[in-house]
Amino acid sequence: MASGSDALKQDFKNKILGFYKVKWLNVVWAVIVFAIVIVCSILLSLPVGQPISQFSFTESFSFTGVGIAGAFITITIAAIIEEVGWKGYCEDSIGNYMNWFWESMIFGVLWSLWHLPLIFIPGTYQAGLMVNPLYVINFFVSGIPMGFVITWVYLESDRSILACMIFHFFVNFLQEKIALTPETKCLETIVITVVAILIVMAKKDMFFETQHVGRLLEYSNNQ
Repeated sequence: MASGSDALKQDFKNKILGFYKVKWLNVVWAVIVFAIVIVCSILLSLPVGQPISQFSFTESFSFTGVGIAGAFITITIAAIIEEVGWKGYCEDSIGNYMNWFWESMIFGVLWSLWHLPLIFIPGTYQAGLMVNPLYVINFFVSGIPMGFVITWVYLESDRSILACMIFHFFVNFLQEKIALTPETKCLETIVITVVAILIVMAKKDMFFETQHVGRLLEYSNNQ
């Protein structure tokens, strides 16, 4: 918002306030797809000894010291603040120079690394993963396919920040409240990777078009 470009300022306002751009059915389908990913991950985990009790809600959140209400507020604020930054600036600043496939790849890596400091903060979900290096690796690898999924949500809603906030919140909520074991979350990364591949294959024109490169605002305004 400190930019001297009126076009960038207006684009940011359009995205942050773009209720009219949100394709609600697409957001609902994205949430359903993620819920299906969780169900499939649990089903795949059962033959390798993980409990069927994963089909239940946890009593609390993984991070401690803030209470249930505080945790709910935390994941809500996190979804809002992160998506204002990611979709308000980061995603477009990368996508302006390359197709959305490579943008999603880079964004997924950056999104994962964004959480790196949390592994050193006691009481956070990421710090709890330190009991096993595999869990830590899995967490950071999982951000890459998720980068493709949330780019899909973003573009399908005409670059709507609100759509991504809603999806991000539900991802955080389901990851926290469904009683997945750490081992099942490793399988979940495989499942979400398959889903990301299917989305890219189904939306080749979206992920590989280059007409927007170098002229993202102009291209988006003409769609």
